[in-house]
Amino acid sequence: MAGATQAERRRVLVAGGGAAGFFGAIACAEADPGSDVAIHEAAAHPLSKVRVSGGGRCNVTHACPDAGEFARNFPRGSRELIGPFHRFGPAETVAWFKDRGVELKTEGDGRMFPVTDESATVVDCLTRAAGQAGVRLLIGSGVKGVSRRPGDADRRLAVALSSGEEVRADRVLIATGGGRASAGLSIAAGLGHSIVPPVPSLFTFHIDDTRLRGLEGVSVPAAGASVRAMRLRECGPVLVTHWGISGPAILRLSAWGARELHAAGYRFTLAVNWAEPRTAEQARADLESDRAAHPRRRVATANPFGLPVRLWERLVAGAGIASEATWARLPNDLLRALALQATASEFAVAGKSMNKEEFVTCGGVRLDEVDMATMESRICPGLHFAGEVLDIDGITGGYNFQAAWTTGWQAGRAMALR
Repeated sequence: MAGATQAERRRVLVAGGGAAGFFGAIACAEADPGSDVAIHEAAAHPLSKVRVSGGGRCNVTHACPDAGEFARNFPRGSRELIGPFHRFGPAETVAWFKDRGVELKTEGDGRMFPVTDESATVVDCLTRAAGQAGVRLLIGSGVKGVSRRPGDADRRLAVALSSGEEVRADRVLIATGGGRASAGLSIAAGLGHSIVPPVPSLFTFHIDDTRLRGLEGVSVPAAGASVRAMRLRECGPVLVTHWGISGPAILRLSAWGARELHAAGYRFTLAVNWAEPRTAEQARADLESDRAAHPRRRVATANPFGLPVRLWERLVAGAGIASEATWARLPNDLLRALALQATASEFAVAGKSMNKEEFVTCGGVRLDEVDMATMESRICPGLHFAGEVLDIDGITGGYNFQAAWTTGWQAGRAMALR
């Protein structure tokens, strides 16, 4: 619409200046240069989550070329995201950032970061791309409500801003995140959408246990973690922290069990297999072999599973074995107890903490009320959604950012072309 006045231009309003909001605004403005695209961000610092993610490095996505396999890493939204990931998945994300001067690298576990190892690289890229596309960024200007008035000749959406001003928009993208305080959820509900109550995902476990005290920083790279009562189990690195246990295996467990763990008040029994993949019987057999081969060796220094020394000493003590006991003097019942400590240590969990500043929730706008090809509401035409405001969440490892890029891109392109 070259030469159109400000009043004549199609107006696209984006609520939320996070990853999904920026990506949606950029996609829309690049596909329709004649439109007026504005991001309204209530907070003082847009893209704040991008800045702190991945320990300040920004885990942009995960190296996985198959859309179906990628989608299986989403406890909520796995089936619905297969199509969107086919259209704009990790490969398209890598190409998008490369075209704008940001090279990504793949680490051994599949996570992808900017080669600079600085989240500021991603923030600067998004900010620059938005500016070059003509996107207006309005900081401190949040969206409080969206409505369409019956009988109004102007069929555009009426958007109430935190300043008290009301503007009209041809298209509105809600990308305000998924926390309980998200204005986007109340806006969606007010327009008739069903909201799946949001609860935390990706969190660590509070444990106060003598076996762990003083072991902060000790990690086991391949452990098993399970909540048997809920049939939850994950394998991977486990880290002892000041408040309990963390690490990728715990974070994945928290994602898959987000609703069940919330319903339990975050009080449950966690079992850890420090000697994964051994079973208790296999561990017992290994211990018996060590006892036969080295009868005079102290059990506390034997450590046949190669665990961190201090952790092994705690497991030995947890089995009721004296620090000076040797294999020759160890009765079978204590050997069996040690095998259980190594493969099925039970810990009482009493609470949770978020994973650093990376706040992820499950819950949000029901996906069956959204056209997943365009991210447009099936209830309110002209309204689109992207990011965590939807009932979508992935495990740790770059999956949640990819969902933000994908849903933002689809929404932005749809708003431009419709």
